[in-house]
Amino acid sequence: MAKTQLNVRVDEDTARAARERALARGMSVNRYIEELVRQDAGEAGRTFVDAAADFMKQYESVFAEEFTETHGTDSGAGRS
Repeated sequence: MAKTQLNVRVDEDTARAARERALARGMSVNRYIEELVRQDAGEAGRTFVDAAADFMKQYESVFAEEFTETHGTDSGAGRS
């Protein structure tokens, strides 16, 4: 994958922390920042999926009722 260069400005404390944490993990500052962004992007995706799952769980009965009424899949369908 092609790489793109980004230039960012951070305060000295943030720069020092980034260098120290990257060193502690045995990686370059570039790689460390790249990993943080990937983790953050993954977290956002997981957060969305978790929120959607909670929403579906909370409103499951509403969706089930609507689906049953709209598509005739009521548990009593087909009974005499």
